[in-house]
Amino acid sequence: MTVWCVRKSRRLVSSPCLTVPDFNSITQVTMLKVSESGAHLFMALILGVSLCPATHIMGFDNIPRRTTRIQDLLDYKQFSHNVYNYSTFWLEEEQGILYVGAREAIFALNTSDISNSSMKMLQWETKPGKRSDCLNKRGNNEMDCYNYIRFLQRFNGTHLFTCGTYAFHPQCAYIEIRNFIRSAIFEGKERCPYDPTVGYTGLIVDNKIYTATLYGFHGGQADIKRNFQERSFRMDDSVPYSLNEPNFVDSVLLTESVNSSVGDDDKIYLFFTEKLGEENAFNGKPLVSRVARICKSDEGGMRTLQRKWTSFLKTRLVCSIPEYDFHFNILKSIYVLNQEHWQDTIFYGVFVSQWQNVRTSAVCQYTITDIRKAFDGPYKEDQESPRRWSRYTDPVPEPRPGSCITDEFRRAGFMTSRDLPDSVLDFVKKHPLMDEDVRPVGGRPLFTKKHVNYTKIVVDTVTALDDKQYNVMFIGTDDGWIHKVVSSEGSTHIIEEIQLYEEPQPVESLVLARAQGTLFIGSQSGVIQLPVSSCRSYPSCWDCVLARDPYCGWDGWVCRDVRMENDRAGLIQDITNGNKGCLDSNTRITSRRVQKGSDVFLQCQLGSNTAIVRWEFSGREVASSGGTHYWREGSLLVVKDAQVVHSGIYSCRAQENGMSYAVASYNVSVTDSSTASPPSVPERLMSKGQEFIYLILIAVLGAFTFVLSTLSIYLCCSPTKRGNYNVRLPRASLVELQNVSGTCAGRVEEGEAGRYASERFLKIIPGEGATGGNQAAELLPPPPPPPPLPLAPDPAGATPNGLPGLPHVLRKMNGNSYVLLRQASEMESTSPHYHSFTEELSKMLEKRKHAQLVEKLDESSV
Repeated sequence: MTVWCVRKSRRLVSSPCLTVPDFNSITQVTMLKVSESGAHLFMALILGVSLCPATHIMGFDNIPRRTTRIQDLLDYKQFSHNVYNYSTFWLEEEQGILYVGAREAIFALNTSDISNSSMKMLQWETKPGKRSDCLNKRGNNEMDCYNYIRFLQRFNGTHLFTCGTYAFHPQCAYIEIRNFIRSAIFEGKERCPYDPTVGYTGLIVDNKIYTATLYGFHGGQADIKRNFQERSFRMDDSVPYSLNEPNFVDSVLLTESVNSSVGDDDKIYLFFTEKLGEENAFNGKPLVSRVARICKSDEGGMRTLQRKWTSFLKTRLVCSIPEYDFHFNILKSIYVLNQEHWQDTIFYGVFVSQWQNVRTSAVCQYTITDIRKAFDGPYKEDQESPRRWSRYTDPVPEPRPGSCITDEFRRAGFMTSRDLPDSVLDFVKKHPLMDEDVRPVGGRPLFTKKHVNYTKIVVDTVTALDDKQYNVMFIGTDDGWIHKVVSSEGSTHIIEEIQLYEEPQPVESLVLARAQGTLFIGSQSGVIQLPVSSCRSYPSCWDCVLARDPYCGWDGWVCRDVRMENDRAGLIQDITNGNKGCLDSNTRITSRRVQKGSDVFLQCQLGSNTAIVRWEFSGREVASSGGTHYWREGSLLVVKDAQVVHSGIYSCRAQENGMSYAVASYNVSVTDSSTASPPSVPERLMSKGQEFIYLILIAVLGAFTFVLSTLSIYLCCSPTKRGNYNVRLPRASLVELQNVSGTCAGRVEEGEAGRYASERFLKIIPGEGATGGNQAAELLPPPPPPPPLPLAPDPAGATPNGLPGLPHVLRKMNGNSYVLLRQASEMESTSPHYHSFTEELSKMLEKRKHAQLVEKLDESSV
């Protein structure tokens, strides 16, 4: 044995065949005591390192051949409501109904289309008082304080039976199927767990419910119980470690009394993971997976084990890689593949490692024959000091302890378990553990997968074109994917990995409707419906055949589901090798014309993750290393700085399962602009047509630009935008004041020259009178610099411009506008109105005669 210690260091003691890429990524210390080969495997798993060829595990990390994203799924249907935790399923395929238990609700969905609006819903919400009590006792852990449906099965021809946690106050009820309503509610603490997160399993057999979980408010009471119309039938808790902190996974009834030559009884098998009772080299107590068995007709003992199981036995369920002594300790899911005869029953188990930093899963296969053999073998006994279990070698009392009542028992006078002697019952109390382990078929996992944690599994049986039956596994992951796996003649491969959710979340329930060919997947967010086959998604013969999908076969044109074909003689399928039946067909050639010196990108779209890409140029392979002018990245080929000599046919071929087939072809033409030949007639015609289109586009854009420009000029110089304001005095004054400061003053003066040709004008410099408070005044521009001094009056009474004028006065109209005073003719000046205006103007001048004006004239006043 070798003790391994891994630290954050580049140094590793005794590592004869490990290739470690980077030890700086190791951040924690892990110590274990295993064999040297087991330590090698552990290092390979935890670090993702490579093993030397001598220690390579065949098929240890299966790569899915194809990856299908959620947006590419065919016949994808989904159901969700305003609740969570769609984790409890009960399928009745003949009735076409899938019953789903969620958080505080139960649904009845149509199996043909779960998204159909014809679904039924039954709400079962927790009362506020129970929820408050739960919050107080659970430390305000709100997520636990709801009613999580944990049990949902058919009870009889008219009712279902269901149980929920009901905020840590378990309740059970009957559901009338016809009206889908609850017909009775009663306490469920003997039939349902308090905690929604603990492992739980249950069965209804002959109107009796068998359940196994951690009971009690604090979850410390592990038990296997039987209820209905009688007091609870349970485990014997007087012997320690009968059940040691178990996490129950599943249970199944096998009708072993049918066609039994010994008059055997039906048995219930329970699968769980528990802690070992003894300490060992691990830090703490390691976990082990178990299978337990009880008899359906067990009635308990007369004096010893009254109303307690007399047939309870358990043994270890092993899933390991023997040559490396590496164990997958934790059982996550079990699926029972029922055959025509119960003697041929097969169990599929999904396991993960106990080590949290080793994200690796395994699937192991078991037979009922091997399980029965272990329960018929020797017992273990508990050596109290030190506490370890070892094989019991002393004589075993008769009849055999833990056995069901058979014809042999009856001939000896033991008609029921109540007739068994105390010596037999005392023995089974102290020796519930069997010595022989149940090992998988072949002594090793069916297959393993790194970098993934599996959660659920179902298995379908398909008859392929070779008339052989293949078991296809559908396995859910903790990040929301389904792996479709097939096993054939000792080899296993993953056909496809399917994305189920945009946001990663664990697959918590998985049910197969075999006759319908449909999967139903449950998670926190909803229920998903998928077909077991997606043959239409294989576009070519090679894709269809190389997938080695037992559901699919190529008919010469498309990939078809072989189960739907009556005449299957013309279909092509090769499950064993996946490389027969298809002819290599020529692919469509895509033309690429580039200029000399350009980089050419050639893409090769593969539908397989396991195929190897090979590029050929003019019949010769392009080296993967690239060279001066070629660069490879995955399936992409880049021709760098392309020259004329690089013109030719580039072909992408895929190599898979020993076969090579064409995927894509390109005809690349590299032209030199200096020596390029004139274009051909079709090219010239195409060029002229393109030029005509371009000219039309340019003309349209030019006209549009002209219209926009004209419209902009019009809006700029429109009278409504010039800011002209007319203020008219009363008609008697015969004076008009007009603003002459506008953006288009020149145009205004020209346009009105004819109107005012015979009139005389006087320019008045704005004064400092009060500004008007109207809205128009507020919109005028800020005032100009102070105006110049007025000129001295001419003796003749004329202004400097030669016009006879009024007295020089200052007037401010609305703050800063220059004002034109239109003077009336001489005839009009003799009117009384004219004199009144003159007098008013003189009075205003007297008030403003002391105004201070600048001596320099302002250019703006000219």
